[in-house]
Amino acid sequence: MQTVTFVLQIAVSLILLNVWLRRFNLSTAYRGGSATSMPEEFAAYGLPAWCMYAVGALKVGAALCLLAGLWFHAVVFPAALLICLLMLGALAMHLKIGDPIKKSLPALLLLSFSVIICIISMREQI
Repeated sequence: MQTVTFVLQIAVSLILLNVWLRRFNLSTAYRGGSATSMPEEFAAYGLPAWCMYAVGALKVGAALCLLAGLWFHAVVFPAALLICLLMLGALAMHLKIGDPIKKSLPALLLLSFSVIICIISMREQI
């Protein structure tokens, strides 16, 4: 089970870091509304700019903690749980503006992976 957790930790981390560091100002098929960048996406959700930076810091921080969790297991569950909460928020924002389900798939995938990480890491701590 540890191998599954490690693979999921790496996958979730790399996806989040890619979205928030590499693709921040790039258009993707999954941006909310008709947004072509992260700032436009948060504006489409009706959220202020400071919220985008707060969410970004939390997601990047959680991604880095998942990577650190490959060696320091104590940080895995809190980081994965935070990502679960953030992905629920992302799904809520897509629903709020009436996005098609396709645009919610990355958040749903990361939520699913993070739930699995949480479950496995809880079982390993017992």
